[in-house]
Amino acid sequence: MLVPALPLAAAPAADANLELTLKVMPALAVILLTAAVCGRLANLVMQPRVVGEMIAGVLLGPTLLGALFPGAEAALFPTEVRPVLYVISTLGLTLYMFLVGAGMDHDARSPGEFRKASVLAVSGIGTPMLLGGAVGLVLWDRLSRPDVGRWEFALFLGGALSLTAFPMLARILYERRLQNTRVGRLTLLAASIDDAVAWCLLAALSAVHLGGGAGDTLRTIALAAVFAVVMLGVVAPLLRPLGRRVAATGQLGGGAVYVIILVPLAAGWFTDLIGVYSVFGGFVAGLAMPRDPAFRAALHSRMMDVVSTLLLPVFFAFSGLNTHLAGIAGGPALLAFAVILAVAFCGKYFGCALPTRALGFGWRESWAVGAMMNARGLMILIFINIGLAQGMITQEVFAMLVLVAVLTTAGALPLYKLALPERLERASTAESAVGQARVTV
Repeated sequence: MLVPALPLAAAPAADANLELTLKVMPALAVILLTAAVCGRLANLVMQPRVVGEMIAGVLLGPTLLGALFPGAEAALFPTEVRPVLYVISTLGLTLYMFLVGAGMDHDARSPGEFRKASVLAVSGIGTPMLLGGAVGLVLWDRLSRPDVGRWEFALFLGGALSLTAFPMLARILYERRLQNTRVGRLTLLAASIDDAVAWCLLAALSAVHLGGGAGDTLRTIALAAVFAVVMLGVVAPLLRPLGRRVAATGQLGGGAVYVIILVPLAAGWFTDLIGVYSVFGGFVAGLAMPRDPAFRAALHSRMMDVVSTLLLPVFFAFSGLNTHLAGIAGGPALLAFAVILAVAFCGKYFGCALPTRALGFGWRESWAVGAMMNARGLMILIFINIGLAQGMITQEVFAMLVLVAVLTTAGALPLYKLALPERLERASTAESAVGQARVTV
């Protein structure tokens, strides 16, 4: 039997696709291997895996691999491979932010807890935003792109510095079994509020920056608001029966997985269409998911490992390819970076620790809260990648903020342990357990 030959035009296209696949696969293999090794090394020095993965991304970029072995970097990450990595990283970010939104729990468990968390959140986002915005106004002439306004640049810098790595914070607290302590509940709730406000700010800045005029900007903002209202007011109730079914069985069936994945992808597509980055759509889609704890546990156990192990390292590598730390060399650039780092650290650390003390917590607990809220982790990398992709910041500012992300995240756990050693942790956990038992009785 004769097999029909491919049309002449299709054969070169098939060859090109195969050639691109053979280039993408080695790049992915190197990215995953480097992320695994650096993540393991980070664990060995008592750091979260995400710190190692962030460093892995920088190592694969022009800062190290490109500087020492430019030919190897060009062979691993040629021009035609980078768009593929961008698509994979965008898909991974959208699904990751979807899982972050789905994992948020805003239920206060004791009288006055939401009020206290709101006070901490306002200070935790307000202090670094004011300080970062002030630095942005001063350094605008030195650091900003010429087509970005002074106030737009200041708001972006302040918003980036006000972020807290909510997923990393949650992981630390759950690993140490502190999620139900007074400090743990307060910090998780405050961090979730902080990040939600920061993402809304980024959505507004994106709309302003990408808008063709005042009318287009207002249209984008209005469509984003309508999208959020529809997702939380219409889609969320429609998903509740699905949540009850999953909670009853404790696992996600095949049909449920299709629905759950299609919701954030459709939301991300729509927000991209109206001029707001797809990550915002994924995050709101996560907020619209059923709030049942059993549903959230089943969702995270099914999806988080795949997203965080396969897709997120690609994002870190893509960020590293855009990070040129050599551009920070020189007195003025180093001074600007030192100012930004100092403002980032002090604004969040003292801006959260001092209000926590004023709320009635001890000094050690207050410094522990400041340390945890100061970790920025993956969240700031997402924030600044959007800013770089949309032309709101330069490569130099991007590199500075990548370093801020790595250093503040790496310092979070050591500062936390310094403030709250294990014996005091156990005492805090026992005290919270006794208090919870009294409330229950």
